[in-house]
Amino acid sequence: MEIVVKSSPVAGAFTGKKVFVTGHTGFKGSWLSAMLHLMGAEVYGYALAPEHEGGLYDFLPASTFNGEEIADIRNSKRLMQKMLEFNPDFIFHLAAQPLVLRSYREPAYTFEVNVMGTVHVLEALRGLSKDCTCIVITTDKVYQNQERNYYYAEGDTLGGYDPYSASKASAELVAGAYGNAYLGEKHAQEYRKILATARAGNVIGGGDWSEFRILPDIIRSIERGEELNVRNPNAVRPWQHVLEPVWGYLCLAAYMQKSGQPQTTAFNFGPEADDHLTVKELVESAIASYGSGKWTSGAADPGMHEAGLLQLNVDKARMVLGWQPRLRAQQAVQWSVEWYKQPASEKWQFTRQQILKYLS
Repeated sequence: MEIVVKSSPVAGAFTGKKVFVTGHTGFKGSWLSAMLHLMGAEVYGYALAPEHEGGLYDFLPASTFNGEEIADIRNSKRLMQKMLEFNPDFIFHLAAQPLVLRSYREPAYTFEVNVMGTVHVLEALRGLSKDCTCIVITTDKVYQNQERNYYYAEGDTLGGYDPYSASKASAELVAGAYGNAYLGEKHAQEYRKILATARAGNVIGGGDWSEFRILPDIIRSIERGEELNVRNPNAVRPWQHVLEPVWGYLCLAAYMQKSGQPQTTAFNFGPEADDHLTVKELVESAIASYGSGKWTSGAADPGMHEAGLLQLNVDKARMVLGWQPRLRAQQAVQWSVEWYKQPASEKWQFTRQQILKYLS
């Protein structure tokens, strides 16, 4: 435990608290775990082993976790056992199959992980013998995207063109159903269970090596001395640094726990409305930040649809939680590239510095 973030009421909500994180070996899960560690939380992780070497999880100090279980979220009995043993104050559910293009190739697996994995987490939540606040992490792609100049708000229609998007929209419906049927104050007897969902996407930052993601693809191409083939250079995405939504998840959990809001609710986390980049702009910014690299425009896979425009309205998070974006998109790119340029021996200290700089 390393308590270095003390001044914020949000940080104070987690100091000395037990926090169960699914997907802690993944990109966002490892950044969330790192931030919780610096806030003095007792963190327990449940996830598969990381798919790629060199992610942030590989550089986290051993003291980050009070325990961890390398296991599949689809194993409901094991998940239930570990969660009940740990008996957390907070749950952050990030374990997922997070890639659109992979979902085309493995649709059944995507639905099993993203939908039934959420069911298993909420079943375990129901069984806890204490008050607990649970945040289910979904994506900006849960909306029925019309690909027009419109900023989707939390009350807009859910949808999903591809298996990934549909699976995450389904996870939102699962959370809403559990909130209505089993959780909240009207169902509480001895213990109060609070549930919310968080929608964010197109996150960049150090430690991500996933396939089919633009920034890892850029870094790999630069390190190999290869030209990057960009599928859809004119697509517009609400890119943000990973610390933006991670901080948003913490703000949301602290707010829900303090307010005791009985109804399941959703929050968007994204960049400012005037701060969206095209894929081309992001690629060129990353190459400039790194100091080398080349790219070319290539054909997209005609059998795999990808949205050309997607934008979020974050007014609710701003007004209710007091959360707002702290980094512009160009800064997010620079922070991300700088992480990749650090030697392995400096990765954790650099991560720590970025977290503290962000929170300051």
